[in-house]
Amino acid sequence: MQTTDPINDVTPPIELETGPNPTACVIWLHGLGADGSDFEPIVPELRLPRNLAVRFVFPHAPYRPVTINGGYIMRAWYDIEMTDSGFNQKVSHIRESEATIGSLVEEQIARGIPSTRIVLAGFSQGGAIALYSGLRFPHPLAGIMCLSAPIPYAGRLMQEAHAANARISIFMAHGTNDGVVPFAVGESAYHLLTAGGAQIEWHAYNMEHSVAPAEIKDIGKWLSEVLK
Repeated sequence: MQTTDPINDVTPPIELETGPNPTACVIWLHGLGADGSDFEPIVPELRLPRNLAVRFVFPHAPYRPVTINGGYIMRAWYDIEMTDSGFNQKVSHIRESEATIGSLVEEQIARGIPSTRIVLAGFSQGGAIALYSGLRFPHPLAGIMCLSAPIPYAGRLMQEAHAANARISIFMAHGTNDGVVPFAVGESAYHLLTAGGAQIEWHAYNMEHSVAPAEIKDIGKWLSEVLK
């Protein structure tokens, strides 16, 4: 029987600071099959205020066989398969990744950045983990950014949200032409989460499973606001 457990990998996260002595942090998770370098080039395009020194942390998901891709080994925050009812996301892997992200947040707190100045962000699988981990985190965060993501257990996620982050600011976006995670998946999750009380700034863009210039501009504005 083939295992989908992670393969040991100790590659440290990539860090990029926009100024000396950062007072805020964005932990940004990549999508399936990518790595921590994927979103590093976007940082200058965000055009954050010069007086806002931010430490961007880009962790790498572990390598594991991914069922939806024929068992091919790649970086993945969790195993996933497609069923008649849609995406089947392995909960034990999601919990493992949640613990990993929680440790990264705690590390930033230990380095002097309070939780209220930390944003969890991610694209696709990374966005799913950012939202899942952020809502359940036991200390208040600055915000959560979820881009083009299949949301794990969207119908009940707000019931599991910790009181510290149940009303956190969430930036959520999806491409109307997304052929990997259909737009309807993201839109449905948005409505389910909002019905549960989530405070979401929702954006739809004319794009595929990617990031668009207009989206980057909106992300920069949102980050500038939640980290001001």
